This record gives sequence, structure tokens and C-alpha cells, in this order.
Amino acid sequence: MIQLFVDAQYSSPYAMSVFVALEEKRLPFSVTTLDLYDRAKDPAGYAALSLTERVPMIIDGDFSLSESSAITEYLDDAYPGQPLYPKDVRQRARARQVQAWLRSDLLPLRQERPTDVVFGSRIETPLSDSGSRAASKLVNAASMLLDDAPNLFAAWCIADVDLALMLNRLVINGDDIPERLRSYATQQWQRPSVRKWVDLPRPVA
Repeated sequence: MIQLFVDAQYSSPYAMSVFVALEEKRLPFSVTTLDLYDRAKDPAGYAALSLTERVPMIIDGDFSLSESSAITEYLDDAYPGQPLYPKDVRQRARARQVQAWLRSDLLPLRQERPTDVVFGSRIETPLSDSGSRAASKLVNAASMLLDDAPNLFAAWCIADVDLALMLNRLVINGDDIPERLRSYATQQWQRPSVRKWVDLPRPVA
């Protein structure tokens, strides 16, 4: 059984991505939560196993791995079942581009619409100028990537989860966003593997 380490608040978008990947692959796994506000409580040896000292991390037999996109790529290479990435080499590269971009850019949007919005309560404060620019960049890129399609590619892939999560920072908070992107994010949120993460009981702040 694979062991998955996630944050105790179940709010990390990266932990969510790996959780969904494991569900899609129908792999048996257990979940261990870590208190990111008190790292002294981390299990003994966690830092050495994870290398990056972050979540998510998986332990698969005698192999441990952290960083979400590295984990989902590993799961797709190591196990059969539902593909997590497109088979076409160019589409697969595009999916990885989307994942890398969403993890490294749009910082003002991530700061002003944190995942607390997605899994908790709305923020009434309007986006700042930098937050609005980040939101516009997201909307423009998502519009070009999706082109009215229900998924990024012909079939669902794990990058759809990451993109929908980023869009839902705006959708669920009630910020202005084109209807077709709103519909895409809402539809992706209904996928059974995604609902299992969304519906997890979260500690009261």
C-alpha cells in the first residue's frame, strides 16, 4: 500500500493533485497528515525521505518521492489503469507545461485567493492590481488552452485538476470570470476522485 503524506488542513492543491491521481489509478493507499505549522511533529526521518521537506510525499515500498508533478508522472509510468497524462508526446508535454506554470507563476492570485477560499470561506476584498493582472493572465491562457472543450485534451488528464483548482480560486469566491471557464471548473469539480478530496472533513480554524 502506498503511503501519502498531506497537510492536516487538506488545503494543499499539490496534495490534492496526488490524491486524485491515486484515486484515478485505483491504487490502495493510506493518508498521513502533517501539521505544517509545527514541523517538529513530523515523523522521524521525514526530511530525509522527502528531500524537499514538503507535502505531498509518497512512500511506495522502499521508494519515497516528493513534489506533486514528479509523483503523478511516476504513478503514470509505474502503474497501469487510468492514464494521468496524454499518450501523445506533444500533448503530454503541454500538460506538464500547464502544471509547471500553475506551480511557479500567478503568485499574487495565489496569495489573494488562497485555497482557503476553495475549501473554506470567501474573501470580500477585491483583487489588487497585481492580483487582477494575474487573474487576467490565467483567464487568457485557460481560454486559449480549452477552446470550448470539456477537458484540456480529448480525454481528462491530471492537469485538468490543477487548472480547475486555480480557476476555482476565482469561481468559488464569486469573482468575475467568463462563463465557459466557470462551467469547465465546476464540471471538473464534480469528478468522483476530485469530490473525495473536496468532501474530506477539515479541521475548524
